[in-house]
Amino acid sequence: MILRNLLTNLPEVRGPLQKRLAFKEKLKWTLIILIAFFVLSIIPLYGLGDAPLAQFEQLSIILGAQFGSLMSLGIGPIVTASIVLQLLTGSGLLKIDLTTHDGRLFFQGLQKILAIFFVIFEAIVYVKMGGLQPAAGISPWILIGQLIVGGILIIFMDEVISKWGFGQGVSLFIAAGVSSQIVIRALSPLTTAGSLASIFSPKGDAPVGMIWVLARSVLGADPTGALRAISAILATVLVFVLAVYAQAMKVEIPLSFGRIRGHGIRWPLRFIYTSNIPVILVAALIANIQLWARLLQNRVAESGFLAWVSQHIFGQFAGNNLPISGLVYWTYSPNLAELAIVRAITPTVLLQSFTYILFMIVGAVIFSIFWVQTSGMDARSQAHQIMSSGLSIPGFRRDERVLERILKRYIFPLTIMGAIAVGFLAALADLTGALSRGTGILLTVMIVYKLYEEIAQQHMMDMHPALRKMMET
Repeated sequence: MILRNLLTNLPEVRGPLQKRLAFKEKLKWTLIILIAFFVLSIIPLYGLGDAPLAQFEQLSIILGAQFGSLMSLGIGPIVTASIVLQLLTGSGLLKIDLTTHDGRLFFQGLQKILAIFFVIFEAIVYVKMGGLQPAAGISPWILIGQLIVGGILIIFMDEVISKWGFGQGVSLFIAAGVSSQIVIRALSPLTTAGSLASIFSPKGDAPVGMIWVLARSVLGADPTGALRAISAILATVLVFVLAVYAQAMKVEIPLSFGRIRGHGIRWPLRFIYTSNIPVILVAALIANIQLWARLLQNRVAESGFLAWVSQHIFGQFAGNNLPISGLVYWTYSPNLAELAIVRAITPTVLLQSFTYILFMIVGAVIFSIFWVQTSGMDARSQAHQIMSSGLSIPGFRRDERVLERILKRYIFPLTIMGAIAVGFLAALADLTGALSRGTGILLTVMIVYKLYEEIAQQHMMDMHPALRKMMET
């Protein structure tokens, strides 16, 4: 009882009093939070030493983080808390009735307090295990305090987006980070050292932007460099096209208004039924495995239990930040396109690629099933929502149980097939070596597509008040 009272009375962002916010109001808050996110991402941590931040480059894409800044934790604590709750509720160890208002409040409160716990826990782990080391004479708790403040800000910024803006904060922060990286990787004329690259001369460091790399390779008669640049650009375009096509696929169930004959709508069930959530959770799980492997490798000795765990379970990284053993090796996606260009594909690389694809697909299916059960997307919840809207399927008895049985024929197969498709597409995006991380690009396309649909629907309802009244009844 005490725990329930604590969870339901946690500090939170107050939601709007009106039932539906205006389009301009939602757009305003979405832009404010996005600008705040980018500003916080360029504020460096006070007292940070010479930490090797390059090792966290891949993690930053998935976690929507900017290591070395106040946003070093990113969405990691929120997603980790979601993963833990998904596993607990899906396995039946934690029984919460999500069909009731109190049950949903309890679940949301539990998720928030768990996210706060992971903020504190991850902040301590990053600093104490050497991921983010303080400078000489600076207390490590100064760094930990700044990381905790940044993590708490992310939690409340996510709430502001969910209640006052478009989409979800977690998704939006990933899309913002990946989009900025795609622009940099495609168009930046600077080198990795920050100096302006010489485009018209093959000497010196190459630019970061692949468009400039392609031009430089063509002018310098470098076919290998040109092929690498072309493959990265084409892979990015391919991921965009496939993701948009998969998002547009759906099954439409005809429904009619019981009181108004001759009028009806089509209830859409998307092929990718659970959208991008399963891929975010799987990618975050892989990111956490990589994180723990790096931290253990940096801090443990050569002998002992933790050393055995680091070497034989989580695995080790070489000096070039590439995994060489353990879970991190078999859940790492090699760049098959680049390896094919330089003719370096081996049977081990092919097996590693297959393992990565299998991990992404199985993980997406598991998290997709759990998400359907915990987010009110199951057949029973959807049938209740349809019936409460005064709709029914023509030719069938107006009964919630009948409607539930019909929806089960579609929802569970779509949950599985959509998860397999999105897991395979995410793995394929990573293996083809697209600009930025392939999974990040896939997530960004799906997030932006869904955001576009939500904005278009909101704008349509603001333009046509009669339609809004019909949808609210």
